[in-house]
Amino acid sequence: MTFTRSGSWLICRKEMSSQQYQQQRRKFAAAFLALIFILAAVDTAEAGKKEKPEKKVKKSDCGEWQWSVCVPTSGDCGLGTREGTRTGAECKQTMKTQRCKIPCNWKKQFGAECKYQFQAWGECDLNTALKTRTGSLKRALHNADCQKTVTISKPCGKLTKPKPQAESKKKKKEGKKQEKMLD
Repeated sequence: MTFTRSGSWLICRKEMSSQQYQQQRRKFAAAFLALIFILAAVDTAEAGKKEKPEKKVKKSDCGEWQWSVCVPTSGDCGLGTREGTRTGAECKQTMKTQRCKIPCNWKKQFGAECKYQFQAWGECDLNTALKTRTGSLKRALHNADCQKTVTISKPCGKLTKPKPQAESKKKKKEGKKQEKMLD
């Protein structure tokens, strides 16, 4: 093993030809230049990025939007509009109209924007001939003012009373059978 000094480099050569030595030196120089190039590229890329100024937070003295109930364009359900208003000295827009929809399968008796979950119908009250059920608020559209619970009632329908005619028909049939047996 021999040591040679080339410039400021101390190189250990173990039976390496001068051609191999030159080739290895070129590879090292190319790798070193590539590293310098990469570092320079990264540095210029970081310098090219400008710091973005922080977005200015708009401090508005505009109030929250207050919405009216949805008014259907035709009938009592379907597509419609509702008006919104807000207050504030520097507000550019204080009124606007928004499209809305009232589902047609909701009970309109309690407000078209209130949906309730109802229990089963109760027993028929013989004094009033009505049956009732209660519903609890399931959902309110557009922050509508809805009652928490509601009660509805409807007529009982046909009452099941024993029919006197049915008993008399049975007696007539039994009487006819007895007559046939006697004959």
